[in-house]
Amino acid sequence: MSQDCPRCGGLGVRVLPRPGGGRAVEPCSCQAEQRVERLLRRACIPARYEHCTLDDYHADLQGADPSLQRALLQARGFVRDYPVDTAGRGLLFTGSIGIGKTHLAVGILQALIAEKGVRGLFCDYRELLKQIQHSYNPQVATTEMEILQPVFNAEVLVLDELGAAKPTDWVWDTVALVLNTRYNDKRTTIITTNYPDLPPGSASGNGGNGTAAARAMREESLGDRIGERMRSRLAEMCVTVEMRGDDFRRTVGRARFG
Repeated sequence: MSQDCPRCGGLGVRVLPRPGGGRAVEPCSCQAEQRVERLLRRACIPARYEHCTLDDYHADLQGADPSLQRALLQARGFVRDYPVDTAGRGLLFTGSIGIGKTHLAVGILQALIAEKGVRGLFCDYRELLKQIQHSYNPQVATTEMEILQPVFNAEVLVLDELGAAKPTDWVWDTVALVLNTRYNDKRTTIITTNYPDLPPGSASGNGGNGTAAARAMREESLGDRIGERMRSRLAEMCVTVEMRGDDFRRTVGRARFG
């Protein structure tokens, strides 16, 4: 309870007169506001992205690719329809760096927390893998499952930069554990990746047939980074939202002094 709340003076409830006499007690709105603040803190959104909302995602800048506006509309629709019409499915934002994939994912998470009281979690894919590897150190008290449990249990998980770590058998097994656990529990996962979601065997216009030579002729796909089996799983878990455009951080968002 906020001791500074001007509405209830820190009591958490308000006493209101009833029409015709008597009084009624109702929870103060500060209770809901503080619950949202607690959920936002527990979501572990990095300071760099705390400002990211759907309202301040600008898809209408001059020269912006139309796919950005479509992505914003899908993000808003997802928040509106959650959880009944989304039925456990999430979103997979794909596209090159700097076009706002993480902004939209965090904006969805913030909106779901504020509007629907969702218990959410932001998780950087590379950082998660590092934490798990660190837990194998016998001098570290934290176990792998203690790290993974919040990831498994989050009502809505934002998994940022999927595929960014160098693919190895261990990485593929870890990705499979996370995605399969959330899939089986019908929990919603919102994912961003810099890698295209190409179907198996695609050579991105090069006419390849899925061989090693064909893969070498095209850019790496999400399947190359996390394994085709998990890429196929994502097709069941998430609706793909393809985003295109120039790197915002190198144009409008470029760092400046003064």
